[in-house]
Amino acid sequence: PPPLLRSPSTTEEGRRVPSAKKMESKFKPKDLTEFRTVFKSFDEDSSGTIDRSELRNALTKLKMYDSLGKLDEIMKEVDTNSDGVISWDEFLKVMYACKFGGKASSFGKVYDKQKQTVVKVGKGHTVHTFAVEEMFAFSEHINHCMKDDKELKKWDLIPIDTTDEKKMGLCANVGNGLLLAKFINIAVPDTIDERALNKPKGKKALSLFQINENMNLVINSAKGIGIKVVNIGAGELIDGKDHPHLVLGMVWQLVKLQLLNSINLKSHPELVRLLEEGEDLEDLLRLPPEQLLMRWFNYHLKNAGTERRVTNFSGDVKDSVCYTILLHQIGPGRCDNKALEMKDTKKRAAKVLDNAKKLDVESFITPNDICKGNPKLNLAFTAAIFNQCPGLEPMQEEELEKIGLLEDDVGDSREERAFRMWMNSLGLEDFYINNLYEDCADGVNLLKVIDAVEPGIVYWRKVYKKPANKFKKVANQNYAVLLGKQLKFSLVGISGSDFVDKNKKLLLAFVWQLMRHHTLKYLAKVQQKHFGGKAVTDEMMVKWANGKVSASGRKSRMRSLKDKSLGSGVFFLDLLYAIQPKVIDEQYVTEGKSDDDKLLNAKYAISIARKLGAVVFCIPEDLVEVQYKMVMTFVASIMSCSS
Repeated sequence: PPPLLRSPSTTEEGRRVPSAKKMESKFKPKDLTEFRTVFKSFDEDSSGTIDRSELRNALTKLKMYDSLGKLDEIMKEVDTNSDGVISWDEFLKVMYACKFGGKASSFGKVYDKQKQTVVKVGKGHTVHTFAVEEMFAFSEHINHCMKDDKELKKWDLIPIDTTDEKKMGLCANVGNGLLLAKFINIAVPDTIDERALNKPKGKKALSLFQINENMNLVINSAKGIGIKVVNIGAGELIDGKDHPHLVLGMVWQLVKLQLLNSINLKSHPELVRLLEEGEDLEDLLRLPPEQLLMRWFNYHLKNAGTERRVTNFSGDVKDSVCYTILLHQIGPGRCDNKALEMKDTKKRAAKVLDNAKKLDVESFITPNDICKGNPKLNLAFTAAIFNQCPGLEPMQEEELEKIGLLEDDVGDSREERAFRMWMNSLGLEDFYINNLYEDCADGVNLLKVIDAVEPGIVYWRKVYKKPANKFKKVANQNYAVLLGKQLKFSLVGISGSDFVDKNKKLLLAFVWQLMRHHTLKYLAKVQQKHFGGKAVTDEMMVKWANGKVSASGRKSRMRSLKDKSLGSGVFFLDLLYAIQPKVIDEQYVTEGKSDDDKLLNAKYAISIARKLGAVVFCIPEDLVEVQYKMVMTFVASIMSCSS
């Protein structure tokens, strides 16, 4: 697996900082793999460091916490630069001292005990770890979501067995792609056209080729909705029991996406009520769903009159006090606060779950999960409460108009969504774009994408990594514009301040050119034999596509990538047929004359393209409306998977 943690090579002013690479070189790969997984189990918020509260949470779970003095002692032992967090480099240094220096270490004892709290699955020389409670919890969640799916029941994929941890029911049941495909459609409806799936007929099992096609469709569809699938291929999912950490990682992202998908201002404009003094709408728009959820939690705690607040979904909620207050505040007639009188934390947690059921909250967390402070399961539980009962007064139309929430461009535009999904699919570490305009405003994320598209072009010593003021943000963005000009982008009249000021039109224009450059560069590489390494133009793509369709005996043609006849979807399906005839089931192809038939063809074409290995970020409506940018990337994606 790739490094999960990486120390930055420079500070924002350009000074060198120690790299963990030197320490990593002192260990065998097997040891490093173990260290990374255990480090990650401490690092609850995936920040790349272990902070004081995370270490305290771990000590508490391990029943090794006895005083603040003990916590200070361990932090001082490992946090050698006294910056308040344990970096990957510092972690490795203490591991080296324990392993080779014969040095007695308080942290070494914590490490050994933490290592024993996870199940290990070994294959060859690799050891991977995963949390059993998460495997069972996600299985129960999927069982609930899919309980009415007759096909999954017929194929014995539902319910997933949660009675025996050794069977690893979830890992076994994802093996033919069908369960994951259907759950992707639960997370984001209509992502996969089920007509494109290979399904068992009668008692005949799917062939390995058919299963691989399903897995291609699953993986590329997951990329298309922003799921990170780095190092996950068809083989890893087919042999899920040998790769439980990869299965669990992908399933968690889907569960999280499903539960957090509607926690935004577009779906819940009443979240505007969470604005604090001195803030405006943009301050809320830049918050990712997890932070919005935390602010919502604290809003109700404040209104309940308590001084308690949550800053994480682990140590701050595991005593169930905040949950009890929250549920009583949003459902006073149905949820009491008697749990506060209970001294036994497990009984208190059980009472919380009873109260949640009174609000019809479907949850897959157990009292033990709450008490252990599992951050993923507690985040999911809090999201389930919000989705069922936000407890916020609805906004009046006059209020929405006053703050600008009725404007047409609020929320995701289709282009913004496509560009965001593309950026998230690049597999960059410590990187996720929740809102394109907000998350690119300081230039750092934009420069990361530029460097991924054209490796080595960014001279990172010139970049302010944590720009604290507008001057530094503009400097970063001016550098991004300069690099864009080096890549021959059309940037007349565009300056860095436009991106800092969140000029949507200009940022979309820049990111589109970045995506186009990346797409055509990759296309030229994979189709080097056909194009001779030359830069690929629209005309070359049209000629190639028409040639393919003509050679297959089909009669449809396109005049350009803006040809309105493409809206029927027939040409796209003919092109996919030309690449692999057997992949198209003719009974699902329509003439594309009515709006409904056009949409059906477009949905089928996107799923078939993904089944062949194409990475697609457009949605069916883009093809029906013949949106040039999305049509161009769609045809390019089909070309890239053509032999």
